Amino acid sequence: MDVRLVLLAKLEFVTHFPSTTSASRQKPLSQLAANIFSFVNYLSYIMRPWIRSLRTVDARRVTQRCFSSSRPRLELRSIWDLDNKIDPVYRECTNRSLEIIKFPEDQPPNNVLLIQKEGVPSVTEAMVEFAKYLKTAYPATNIILEPHIATELHSSLPFPIHATPYTTLPPYPNRNPYHLKTSLTVTFGGDGTILHAASLFSTSPVVPPLLSFSLGTLGFLGPWKFSDYKAAITAVFTNKARIMRRSRIKMEAFSGSTQLLGDLWPPDSQSNGGRGEGSGVWAMNEVNIHRGQNPHMAIVEVFVDGRFLTEAVADGIILSTPTGSTAYSLSSFGSIVHPRVPAILLTPICPRSLSFRPLVLPAEVEVSLKLSDKARGDEVEVSIDGKRWGGVRKGVEVKITGEMGNFCGGGEGGVPCIWREGSEHEDEWVGGLNGLLKFNYPFGEEPSSRVFSNIDGLEEKLPCKSTKRDL
Repeated sequence: MDVRLVLLAKLEFVTHFPSTTSASRQKPLSQLAANIFSFVNYLSYIMRPWIRSLRTVDARRVTQRCFSSSRPRLELRSIWDLDNKIDPVYRECTNRSLEIIKFPEDQPPNNVLLIQKEGVPSVTEAMVEFAKYLKTAYPATNIILEPHIATELHSSLPFPIHATPYTTLPPYPNRNPYHLKTSLTVTFGGDGTILHAASLFSTSPVVPPLLSFSLGTLGFLGPWKFSDYKAAITAVFTNKARIMRRSRIKMEAFSGSTQLLGDLWPPDSQSNGGRGEGSGVWAMNEVNIHRGQNPHMAIVEVFVDGRFLTEAVADGIILSTPTGSTAYSLSSFGSIVHPRVPAILLTPICPRSLSFRPLVLPAEVEVSLKLSDKARGDEVEVSIDGKRWGGVRKGVEVKITGEMGNFCGGGEGGVPCIWREGSEHEDEWVGGLNGLLKFNYPFGEEPSSRVFSNIDGLEEKLPCKSTKRDL
């Protein structure tokens, strides 16, 4: 407080209240207290403008601090504000099963889509740590999150993030923001998170490179440990990463010559004149046709390249990719197929006939399925990668085709999964088959003494009580 203001106030008080002189000291104590109270009130009155000015300055300072530091952290932008994606090219490397991913010179991935397993705080913390490192190491990179994740996390990130304004994505590649904007996809979770990320591109023949960190329950498809995330992202941005393509299968549904699609994907006739390139839906794991809630077994006619194969009486039929051969198809006693083998697996679900065995077909064949007129139910359900697609009634034909196995050099076809650094000459699929799926473990016994390479590249020697097997 300024001393001059106090002295001025005291002088004005003496002028206006002469009773405070020595002559008034004989007055009662109550009168003295009243004079002091009047002095305090008058002092607050003349100091009021000065106090108001201090409050205004403090308010301006607080407002300026919030505007300069807090606002960018709270900013959530639309994905449509981003430039279009930068597409890489793929070159064949010495190991012909893998390809080298190459982005244009001085043009690393500009837009990175982050997908996380929901409901696990440790996974969320890992994704936030990764996002902060990515923006620190490569400031020009833009971060894309799913809308519900972006709403929860954008206040905890010190930089703007982008999200799509849609709750339901449009089906057409030329309207889907993920198809147009994503240069690289990074997942944090298990195999289900990878399938979810692939489903965002289920209507596009082109899928951006996929970098997966195993933070889920099983992690059979994710080769990277999160502790190696700096090495992983450096390999991608310096064009040293290698990828392995996981082929998909394409599903189309027709009623006569008219293409039909479910509620999630309206008919493609508006975009490409009916059946044509870009129509249909791609699955990374499997297409499952099953009886659903119908109490009766489904009767499905199966055709291969237009020729009648069999009439299946079963709970359902699974059309699987080699990647999906270790998923639902395996639970139905289907064959296990290496992901580099171009094939379509046809696996029945609980067939009535014991002679109905699983089949492995070439990837270039077309498998057609129809609900038989003999079926007691009017409809069967169709699921794609574990998600319900819709119902197929009598008279509707479902056609399944595979992607060809030779993708080298091209941008289309398959899901390009980034391989773990240092594993060029290691087949991690074999290690995962032994270490995670416990392939050929003797029933009721510990496995025989042998060395398995698990997916993290560690050797684990498993002892055995007995090497004798009961036949």
